[in-house]
Amino acid sequence: QVQLVESGGGLVQAGGSLRLSCAASGRTFSNYVGWFRQAPGKEREFVAAISGSGGNTYYADSVQGRFTISRDNGKNTVYLQMNSLKPEDTAVYRCAADRAYSSIRRAAADYWGQGTQVTVSS
Repeated sequence: QVQLVESGGGLVQAGGSLRLSCAASGRTFSNYVGWFRQAPGKEREFVAAISGSGGNTYYADSVQGRFTISRDNGKNTVYLQMNSLKPEDTAVYRCAADRAYSSIRRAAADYWGQGTQVTVSS
């Protein structure tokens, strides 16, 4: 029904920036999209989410003020602009889509991308 593909990860120095993309295909109507990250040996962590219209956004406390989530529905793409990156931001970042925000927030979304690696060096 929905396919998600992440891109834009890479290796950056602390204080640098990256812009991640989550390209969606299929039936995306009314879908919330969230970003999650997971480092080796750690639990999956919610990062940010955005409503289908783009009018509502949500952020984890750890990234608020540094990361910005947005979407371009004409391109079926959700973005995560990451500024002032820290080594603790290092993780595999995945996007997820669901019609219910509560499912996104609980990391129980119906659809997930494969992930893109973000590495921040000191």
